[in-house]
Amino acid sequence: MTIREIAPAVDYLAGLNAEQRAAVEFGCARDDERDRPLLVIAGAGSGKTSTLVHRMVHLIREGADPGAMLLLTFSRRAAQDMVRRMERVAATAGERLAAQIAKLAWCGTFHAVGARLLREYAGRIGLEPGFTIHDRADSADLMDLVRHELGLSAQAKRFPQKGTCLAIYSAIVNTRAALDAVLQASYPWCLGCEAELKRLFRAYVEAKLAQRVLDYDDLLLYWAEMMAEPALAAELGARFSHVLVDEYQDTNALQATILLALKPDGRGVTVVGDDAQAIYAFRGASVRNILDFPAHFTPPAARVTLERNYRSTPAILAAANAVIALAPERYAKDLRSERPAGGKPRLVSVRDETAQADYVVERILARREEGVALKAQAVLFRTAHHSAHLELELTRRNIPYVKFGGLKFLEAAHVKDLLATLRFAQNPRDRVAGFRAIQLLAGLGPRHAGKVLDALAAESSRRFDDADGIPPAVLPAWAAFAAALGDAGAAGARWPADFERLCTWYLGELPRLYEDADPRGADVRQLARLAATYPNRERFLTELTLDPPGATSDEAGVPLRDEDYLILSTIHSAKGQEWTSVSVLNVVDGCLPSDLATGTGAEIEEERRLLYVAMTRAKDQLDLVVPQRFYVSGQSGHGDRHVYGSRSRFIPESLLARFEHVAWPAATGVAEARAFGVRVDLTQRMRARWE
Repeated sequence: MTIREIAPAVDYLAGLNAEQRAAVEFGCARDDERDRPLLVIAGAGSGKTSTLVHRMVHLIREGADPGAMLLLTFSRRAAQDMVRRMERVAATAGERLAAQIAKLAWCGTFHAVGARLLREYAGRIGLEPGFTIHDRADSADLMDLVRHELGLSAQAKRFPQKGTCLAIYSAIVNTRAALDAVLQASYPWCLGCEAELKRLFRAYVEAKLAQRVLDYDDLLLYWAEMMAEPALAAELGARFSHVLVDEYQDTNALQATILLALKPDGRGVTVVGDDAQAIYAFRGASVRNILDFPAHFTPPAARVTLERNYRSTPAILAAANAVIALAPERYAKDLRSERPAGGKPRLVSVRDETAQADYVVERILARREEGVALKAQAVLFRTAHHSAHLELELTRRNIPYVKFGGLKFLEAAHVKDLLATLRFAQNPRDRVAGFRAIQLLAGLGPRHAGKVLDALAAESSRRFDDADGIPPAVLPAWAAFAAALGDAGAAGARWPADFERLCTWYLGELPRLYEDADPRGADVRQLARLAATYPNRERFLTELTLDPPGATSDEAGVPLRDEDYLILSTIHSAKGQEWTSVSVLNVVDGCLPSDLATGTGAEIEEERRLLYVAMTRAKDQLDLVVPQRFYVSGQSGHGDRHVYGSRSRFIPESLLARFEHVAWPAATGVAEARAFGVRVDLTQRMRARWE
């Protein structure tokens, strides 16, 4: 007897529109469509997450085994949110179905699922199950260490720094492109370094293997290499009856390879995404993955398009639709809304960046007086430094704001200290973690740290209590340190109690290490509370490394005294968000598109999609601001300079009717000409003055 036969007759799909329901029920009623691959093109604000959640619940109700379903997302929070929403939907369909949702075992990010599978299969693929995972900063440090050992840091000619070396290595891994192709496309100044870079990357891989560490990219690379082995690929593919992928337009070449190897015939595969919101090529994502998805299968994957938008007014959607309709290659869709029409989005011409800041602040305050809270308003920009003038004006006018970007929680020195110590406890061969952890003790410098690490590398067992080479004056401190390490890293460690002991040890060291020990101590205690929400040390280290909170505020609210605050954000960080009112800064050529992203047609099209994403964040009011004069920093080899801008090429004259035109403050005809494309012949005026 299936769940469907025993569940009560509650139509839990009643709240879906026709397009969403078609996506949810696809392949469940007709035998000729059963398990056929499905592509759901989900336009901005069209209820993508709700559709995916209901599809998973519906598949389970139709008899799918929840333990054999794999949901892949791009953030831990997205996966957790989907599971919670599945539980709520299932609760409306009966107690037995809700119990089935609890059996979902494989929901998470590509990297987190990859890490879990690698630990499970470690012994069969040449890895040790106790491997640790480096975050980006630790990977860069290890790259730098290898770079120095090879003598590449002391060359007569310039050699790329550690961050650039890691970025090149990561691009090669994630895009599956050749070294020379990556250098040609993104790092042309490094073209003379191919041989040295290959030598560096070989040594970097050897160092990781010797130290039993994987970096962020290895979690996908090893998984993809597993799928290249026919027996392993067949075994893994058989474990999952259904594979569902969220935000498929954000996948890179490795992720697409993994998916297609898991289900080469596409049976049970559902991918959801929007090619018009593919804006992460700088991370290795490829819009080709979603554009080419149907053609990978015979017959091609079915396609359902979600076009009803629940977010924006029709006037805003009309402008956004018109912008993206000029893209040469896309899945055709025309977002529509049943909301009242609302006013047209504004195309605002201002004199310069100072005037831009003045205009935006005045509009923010005016909307606040009209009842739109600051938190319901956002200012978006292409690059973080574009908000500099605005931030000064907000501060001057005492308007609180939160900017998405800047130092992340896990990048703070004291948090890295503690996590490095825990990783060292788990894996004594991790030289990067150990080098940092050992030097936290007073009296132990790089030379002593190196000796301890060399000794541990030569040992087959953990010997933190071995005090050989430790100065006598440091022995008492070393004993306490070694005891805390030994407990936290032991195979039978009591989690999270032994981690809390490690935190207590570190809190005792904080006043000596940092002047501002009190606020840093609060972060340490917050980290201990966060650790208690994970079942074990491995899950804590893995998931925190792969999907870190941006700040302690991610767990405990934004640390502001004001209960209301304005949102500032790059467009990339704003994807997936929505606000009542949105202002977009610097909608001019040189900023949107960026001067640095117009080298190829593909780059220009991604910039078009960036503007589209920014526009579709707005519910009721949208301002696109066009400064006539703005400051650029070192672009195109011309150095820092002021330039005169023209309206973004993505809003040609043919689209101007979609916008309300505003000149602020009262602008001259010349300023309007630059903003809106009007052509004025001033030579005749010059002649007329002297007639």
